[in-house]
Amino acid sequence: MPRRTSRTALDRLRTPGRLTGFLKSASICVLIAGLLSPLAQTASAAEAAAPNDYCGGQCSDILPPGENGNATLAQVLLNQAFGTQPDHAEDQLGPYANLAKGYPTLTNSTINTFFNDASFGVASDQVASTLSPAGRTDVTIVRDKKTGVPHITGTTRYGTEFGAGYAAAQDRLWLMDVFRHVGRGQLTTFAGGAPSNQGLEQQFWRNAPYSEADLQAQIDNAVANNGARGQQALADANAYLAGINSYIDTSDSGRYFPGEYVLTGHKDSITNAGTIEHFKLTDLVALASVIGALFGSGGGGEVNNAISLMAAQEQYGVTKGTEVWESFRERNDPEAVLTVHNGESFPYAAKPANAQGEALPDAGSVTTEPLVYDTSGTGADQSASAASATATANALTSAKRGMSNALVVSGKYTASGHPVAVFGPQTGYFAPQLLMLQEIQGPGISARGASFAGLSMYVELGRGQDYAWSATTSGQDIIDTYAVELCQDDYHYLYHGTCTAMDKIEQKNSWAPTTADSTAAGSYTMRVWRTKYGPVEYRATVDGKKVAYTTLRSSYLHEADSIIGFQMLNDPDYVKSPQTFQSAVQHINYTFNWFYADSTHTAYYNSGNNPVRASGVDAEFPVWAQSAYEWKNWAPATNTADYTPASAHPNSIDQDYYISWNNKQAKDYATASWGDGSVHRGNLLEDRVKKLVAAGGVTRTALVKAMADASLADLRAEDVLPDLLKVINSSTVTDSTAAAAVSKLQAWLTAGGKRTETSAGSKKYADADAIRILDAWWPLLAKGIFEPGLGTDLYTALQANLPVDESPSAAHGPTGAHAGSSFQYGWWSYVDKDVRAVLGESVQGPLADKYCGGGSLATCRDTLISTLKTAAGKTAAQVYPGDTLCSAGDQWCADSIVQRTLGGIKHYNISWQNRPTFQQVVEFTSHR
Repeated sequence: MPRRTSRTALDRLRTPGRLTGFLKSASICVLIAGLLSPLAQTASAAEAAAPNDYCGGQCSDILPPGENGNATLAQVLLNQAFGTQPDHAEDQLGPYANLAKGYPTLTNSTINTFFNDASFGVASDQVASTLSPAGRTDVTIVRDKKTGVPHITGTTRYGTEFGAGYAAAQDRLWLMDVFRHVGRGQLTTFAGGAPSNQGLEQQFWRNAPYSEADLQAQIDNAVANNGARGQQALADANAYLAGINSYIDTSDSGRYFPGEYVLTGHKDSITNAGTIEHFKLTDLVALASVIGALFGSGGGGEVNNAISLMAAQEQYGVTKGTEVWESFRERNDPEAVLTVHNGESFPYAAKPANAQGEALPDAGSVTTEPLVYDTSGTGADQSASAASATATANALTSAKRGMSNALVVSGKYTASGHPVAVFGPQTGYFAPQLLMLQEIQGPGISARGASFAGLSMYVELGRGQDYAWSATTSGQDIIDTYAVELCQDDYHYLYHGTCTAMDKIEQKNSWAPTTADSTAAGSYTMRVWRTKYGPVEYRATVDGKKVAYTTLRSSYLHEADSIIGFQMLNDPDYVKSPQTFQSAVQHINYTFNWFYADSTHTAYYNSGNNPVRASGVDAEFPVWAQSAYEWKNWAPATNTADYTPASAHPNSIDQDYYISWNNKQAKDYATASWGDGSVHRGNLLEDRVKKLVAAGGVTRTALVKAMADASLADLRAEDVLPDLLKVINSSTVTDSTAAAAVSKLQAWLTAGGKRTETSAGSKKYADADAIRILDAWWPLLAKGIFEPGLGTDLYTALQANLPVDESPSAAHGPTGAHAGSSFQYGWWSYVDKDVRAVLGESVQGPLADKYCGGGSLATCRDTLISTLKTAAGKTAAQVYPGDTLCSAGDQWCADSIVQRTLGGIKHYNISWQNRPTFQQVVEFTSHR
């Protein structure tokens, strides 16, 4: 019989307090021993036959830290006390991390040392287990020995989707539960009132404050508007939910559900009392709203744009100020790296000749709309206020949305004659990971790849039988800001001449201490005032009139619509060519760049519901909420409008190569985020892939090497530092401090300008001093170059549009610090253009003025040397001040990637890489 756990130990488990505090006691061993007994699930080995697979063993993928994102209470306690890992919780982290030092000697035969074999099926001698969930005879879930990835095979469509839901819950139940509560604005009530939880729910609920009726209406509309595919999606979702809920019931009765439910007070470890709530259809929409907001909703920021424009006009006068602002905005910079680089133009959101309907705020009148009211306890303390301020900034900025990269080469330039692709989404690093791997084979479905947990009824990024696809965030503008004129009071507004009440939407949350989160009791109410033009984000006056600024997103009230596109991507009878691929992703209303490769063709398409704006409306700035300035044929009840046709979206088939790292899509296609100029991290891919294509004979190995090499590059060093040193070295450097710094920077540049360890596992950077100097120098040189000419107010205002720097050790918006993704947003293009102009070099799309030294090379040199000396004098502890993970001065640790814990399992940090979280390497050898 299983050994019983002492009541004393279990009572201590239920006692509120920090998880790590009580784990130090030796009595935990007794607790663990007792809890281990109910863990085993019956599984028998069986052979899984591979379906039609045309990749010839040349499809690979990776998703750290591991497939298994669930842990029982015993496993959580073991991990916290001794660092042990549940099976398959961490086995993809090492191979992923090791590529950083292993790529220089990579060969085709060693690719799967750093990636998984992504062939369909599981060889008979590699089957770890076979499960028929809930005793069903129409579906099996086979898991392989190496990674534990679920391979779901169904004989009926219902059974297949039931299996997908069951497998998702096996691997990510706790995470799915966390994010359905994030999407509903209920995280603190569910998981505790820690400031990070408060910030997370506030950030997302502000932009998608849906009622239950709103969530259900989105389902109903998506089904009604999509015919047979809509009905199939509904049936698939219901079967998927049945699988999730079956696992909830089975794991509950078997007592092997995720241990976080005990640690957060939802379940009792002795009596098993408590409930894990079943999932319902509207939970899936809430989940989708979070993912869409994180990675697929370009736009916003019009109020910040207006503030910086007015600051420029105040500094320079209206005409010159507008010219200066436009030069920094770089709407259509001729030096920007492009994904569609064949010269084809796709005009969108261009600057109108004569802007109409602009509603710029009166100077100093803008205030951010409060979200949190009626606070008590820890809902009102200083930490909560700081978390709320950060959440507000992340929710309202147009920057720091989206990541991911892609490298795709046409077969014309490869060694085999077949296209090669290395691509994937850069979704941050979490434990468990937001994405999960799976293979799904059933009637009308045949795919392997990654899906967001809780939305995995289809593979969202992956491969089919003879094709693969992936995406990067595109960021074109589908969010507009309207100024609604107030009437009667602050909560009524004019809609087409009628004074109309705003809708008040509230979410009341309260929390109490638990074992997992000792945050003291507290509560608050989140309140959003919603208009027909979207939720209120700011208040201000315009020409003395009181207004509320609202944000209207084309995908608002349409979070469920994209399910049709993903259903098509998984259907082998639908996707048979680059054209049918493009047709499928046209049904995805979020803003993504989509890439495709099969054995013969490559393709690209930019998705999203791009609204057709009224003539004369400038998408960069707020406009009046009047019928003349609304989207064409906009229907507020359903938030539908006319959208630009598919042919107007950047698209291409069989271009020589494609690269994307969230750069500009095509000529004349404006994006919402700032920074698409002469230096962009996309250049790190462009330069390497262009060189490979010019030489020809590209292989999977060569393309992986190009990606990995770019992932370690410091963009500032590779693309801007040479010109900075050219200015400094225009005369002999006589100052010894400056000369020593220049020598170190030049040596690092000669070595490649990469942030890489001296040897694998050393946790010390080669060229550490040079890296420290540049990290300290960049913000100083940017300020030294630009603030004297721009003035402090304008220099500060422009930083609200585009931060000066995004080094690896910086925090990265929603994904936090230690997030890997770096060098997406910064002033590298401004510095590059200005310094080149001062050097007298040709600059296309120059800034409106020369700023460094007022245009004088000698004075510019003085500025650079002065700031360089200051930077060189900063200690490592000053440059890398330390945090809860890293001691002050630990440069490697400051940069390192951490799997941010969303549950009870922790993982080790790994050396910095700037690459996709989930990544595929594909080269199909044949086609159906």
